[in-house]
Amino acid sequence: MTRMAGMLYPTTGEVTAGARALALGYPGICRLGEVGRSRAGRPLLMLTVGHGERNVLVVAGPHANEAAVGGATALRLAHTIARRRADGDDDGSSWHFLLCIDPDGAALNEPWLSGPYTLRGHYAHFFRPCTAEQPEWLPAGEDDRCPALPETRALVDVLDALRPVLQCSLHGIDVGGSFVQLTSDVPGVPERIGKSAAELDIPLESGSSDAFQWPSPGPGVYVMPPCDDPAAGDGAHSTWVRAQRYDGVTAIVEVPMWACDRSADTTPHPDPDRALRTAGAALRRDLPAVARVLDAVETQLDDPDCPLLRTVRELVGLGPALTADWDPAVRAPGAAPLPDMTTARVTSIEVYAQRIPLRAAAMLRQVADVPPVARLVDTWCDAYERAYHPRWVPVTDQVEQQARSVLAVYEELHV
Repeated sequence: MTRMAGMLYPTTGEVTAGARALALGYPGICRLGEVGRSRAGRPLLMLTVGHGERNVLVVAGPHANEAAVGGATALRLAHTIARRRADGDDDGSSWHFLLCIDPDGAALNEPWLSGPYTLRGHYAHFFRPCTAEQPEWLPAGEDDRCPALPETRALVDVLDALRPVLQCSLHGIDVGGSFVQLTSDVPGVPERIGKSAAELDIPLESGSSDAFQWPSPGPGVYVMPPCDDPAAGDGAHSTWVRAQRYDGVTAIVEVPMWACDRSADTTPHPDPDRALRTAGAALRRDLPAVARVLDAVETQLDDPDCPLLRTVRELVGLGPALTADWDPAVRAPGAAPLPDMTTARVTSIEVYAQRIPLRAAAMLRQVADVPPVARLVDTWCDAYERAYHPRWVPVTDQVEQQARSVLAVYEELHV
């Protein structure tokens, strides 16, 4: 089988080739165009399927380390919609697929895409930009009429031109479960994604740390609070809320590379206070360990301001701020009470506390492969695997779950 058949993740070049093939195979139904350029001059391509007045926008690759699954899902959906239109099934919608909104970042992850699919292999070529260089974010106070990043400007321009009834942002995680975050409640979605996840043997992330204080209408689904609610977090300053200007809904669709069954365990955790304190202490211990290696090698680096190091510096600089929402040892007096701490919620935080230092060390290792940082990466990869017993989710199943989740939100909107 080829990559596009699902055995392997596609590169951005292969996603582009697949989109061109669709445009050629369905003339008059599919068209491929450029909506902007990246910081490095790479084209930002959008594949459009159909000619209806109601627009759906699907954004792949908002985080560079998640671009491959999103690109594959975009092609899977585009092919499905194109085939329906060719068969005469036209519900009056047009679907627009931004094939990769951060092609520069995606290129830095591509050495891993041909496998083997192991945690060590994943982190050997891991890259995720620092927050200010991620296209979906609009930093507080930034003029959203002219965002700093050309990728963000392109995305905002597309949103304003299309005024979509639905925007879907395609994301992924390394270890955990599948889940959907919504800017407005869409009844029926929990049942749909739950049925699909069960069929594909993918756990639902039933306590995601990404939506720690968000209401959940059902396992694996979270609804973002209003932007003026502190619980909305970074979502309040993102392109996710842009569609609300036009009465549209945004769905952030996450799928795991490796499944962790504890992510779906909604039973009460036996000792959440101890577990959260342990996770917080580990995060505050491990990030400084990366910082010490960085300090020791920084003067010897060829490019001390490369994208990898900008992210490493951001992560090690955040330190205790990353645990302030959930660690009883550092939470501010009067902070909002924690939700009921199920095994799933605690597991999501524990995974997060191990993931962040590992990401920092892995990116540092790519520019300074010295014994101290190599030991950190190897030790933390081993600990990750021992703690969560992650099992690989085939790429075809990742794509299938993500595509079904997008269609579930769209169909349950009754637009």
